[in-house]
Amino acid sequence: MIGPVSLRWLALGVLYALLFAAGLALSRYLSLEAEMLAAPGEPFGLNKMVLMVLVIYVLASALPFVPGAEIGFVMMVAFGAAAALPVYLCMVAALCLAFCAGRLIPPYCLERAFRFLGLRRAADLVAQTDGLHPQQRLQVLSQHAPRAFVPMLLRLRYLALALAFNLPGNSVAGGGGGLAMFAGLSRLFGWPGFLATVAVAVAPVPAMVFFLG
Repeated sequence: MIGPVSLRWLALGVLYALLFAAGLALSRYLSLEAEMLAAPGEPFGLNKMVLMVLVIYVLASALPFVPGAEIGFVMMVAFGAAAALPVYLCMVAALCLAFCAGRLIPPYCLERAFRFLGLRRAADLVAQTDGLHPQQRLQVLSQHAPRAFVPMLLRLRYLALALAFNLPGNSVAGGGGGLAMFAGLSRLFGWPGFLATVAVAVAPVPAMVFFLG
């Protein structure tokens, strides 16, 4: 017989599958729209429909499970070097928007989510660190984390986040938007450090397209 906690995890798994499928579908739709709008000889910046797609691109990429990097890559392939800087700025804006959304979510929401899933120790840890200064929160988490790699990841959290943004298939872990939102929710990342991390992490591909064409 399936217990209440197992049913909750099953429901969470179904929700995860639906969100993942919706994110892929939205990514595919925006990619097709970008390809269709890439009219030969039409300037990128003067195409109003393209600007609309860029706005939708920012909003969609800020959502968890939407592979925004893939959409941006398709846009750069479709429009060439002219799209590199707009796509770069849009991706930075999208991740900052997701980070801001995570910062606005009260910590008790995460605590309740953990308790709903039966993760009592995680819920207690969230309650214990609620209201602490980021450095104090980091110390508490390091003390209670498994001794293998987690403390090191906490110390190098900005580098780990930058690498996570560039991992292939990171949409399985929530995509760039999901990672940025969780970073904001964790309260372990400051705005200046997060913005610098995003600016560097997102830059390589747009920079190559911009300079190499």
